[in-house]
Amino acid sequence: MGNAQLIADIGKLKKDRNAVILVHNYQLPEVQDIGDILGDSLGLSREAARTKAEVVVFCGVHFMAETAAILCPKKKVLIPDASSGCPMADMITADQLRAFKKEHPGAPVVTYVNSSAEVKAESDYCCTSANSVQVVNSVKEDTILFVPDKYLGAYTAKKTGKKLILWDGYCPTHAKILPEHILQKKKEYPGALVMAHPECRQEVCALADVVCSTEGFITYSKKAKAADIVLATEIGMLYRLKKLVPEKNFIAASETALCPNMKKNTLEKVLWALQDMKTEVKVTEAIRVRAKKAIDRMLAAG
Repeated sequence: MGNAQLIADIGKLKKDRNAVILVHNYQLPEVQDIGDILGDSLGLSREAARTKAEVVVFCGVHFMAETAAILCPKKKVLIPDASSGCPMADMITADQLRAFKKEHPGAPVVTYVNSSAEVKAESDYCCTSANSVQVVNSVKEDTILFVPDKYLGAYTAKKTGKKLILWDGYCPTHAKILPEHILQKKKEYPGALVMAHPECRQEVCALADVVCSTEGFITYSKKAKAADIVLATEIGMLYRLKKLVPEKNFIAASETALCPNMKKNTLEKVLWALQDMKTEVKVTEAIRVRAKKAIDRMLAAG
């Protein structure tokens, strides 16, 4: 079956099911092209909650679909490939977080949204890569447990001046981007603007002109005076940027920064998810309510 037929079949089923297709910035180009809403994980879930759709097809990884289920309890949330997990989210469990809290009694927990619903439920606040500084600044305590991303945590600690006790988790894809990659691209493209995601190593962030979230990349790119922009993040982001800001030349800091889990969702799997309605992601009500509290505190903080 060719892409044109797949897209037509998806469109018909989407209408029949009253479904909305959410697509993360790191997804395959052809999957990005069928998205009703594109963006970062939390932004997509919040947009889903505002729609009148009864079915949400989340083209991302498992924790993202869980977040949609937390924020959209009356909608059926499907993930095209149920095996598309997140190695960083898997680096901490609810049991491990409970033990971490016991080691540091009284310290509040700020948890990156790239985590399971069970871990969010054990947290005081959630944060995103866009608002981690705001969230940490809103916490009255000066000593905070930050999980699971040590690189985002180190970046946030530097920006806030607070003592963040970091969990030893990280994104393997962003960790593949090394300082030498940035230095090489700066040689190849003199005058290029370097933008890095805060999941990158701190040595990489230190070489960047701008450190921001995926949605921040779009804002900065549109305003940037530089013709060449080096992007230190998962390479799927380049496709969306090239479409939105075609006048700029976007260059991957490293072609090795590819997340295999993000590429598991395909047009065929989107179609099958809508046909079978079997790849539903569910969160128990007890976990959902507790996890939502941490998300709500984040939203209140900015």
